[in-house]
Amino acid sequence: MSQNDDPRPLSPEELAAETGAALPDKEVISLLDLNADLDLALDAAAPIDLAVAANANVAAPIDAAVGANVLSVDSTAQALSDQGVIIDQGITGEAVAEAPQDSTIDQSDDTVGTAEPALAPADATTATETAGDPLSGDLLDVDVDLAADVDLAAPVAGAVAANANVAAPIDAAVAANVGSIGSEATAVAQQDAIITQDIDADASATADQQSTITQ
Repeated sequence: MSQNDDPRPLSPEELAAETGAALPDKEVISLLDLNADLDLALDAAAPIDLAVAANANVAAPIDAAVGANVLSVDSTAQALSDQGVIIDQGITGEAVAEAPQDSTIDQSDDTVGTAEPALAPADATTATETAGDPLSGDLLDVDVDLAADVDLAAPVAGAVAANANVAAPIDAAVAANVGSIGSEATAVAQQDAIITQDIDADASATADQQSTITQ
């Protein structure tokens, strides 16, 4: 028994039973309708005043000696570092830092420029929405109206004053034998340091801030 799988045409009764709907015009189909009206006014003021004063003495004598024998036989490595340091540091003076700040900030005028008129909404006659028809109208309709006025004022005043004495004498000696037989490594580091530090000074920091802010 053979089976015929060739397609056959529809009968007149089957054609009459088929139904269809006409697609709407292209201009009435929209995925996204976005209408945004933004009105932003920003007033920002940040006056900054900073003063720094410092008196400093810094001394850092460094003495170093290094001796090494690597993969050597019957060798001698000697390192000798002798350091004598006499440091006398004295500060006689005055470090004064003054940061007077007088700010008058008026942010009472909230009108910035000329506001542009809001965009007119799209003509409703160009699109036709039919109840129960998923192909008419917009899939997503967003209407945003934002008006924001921000007044920001941050006056900052700072003052730093410092007196410092720093001394860092460093003495180092290194001797090494690596992988050697019958070798001698000697390291001698001797340090004599006499450090005298004296500060006879005044460190004064003054930050005077006067702000008149009208928002």
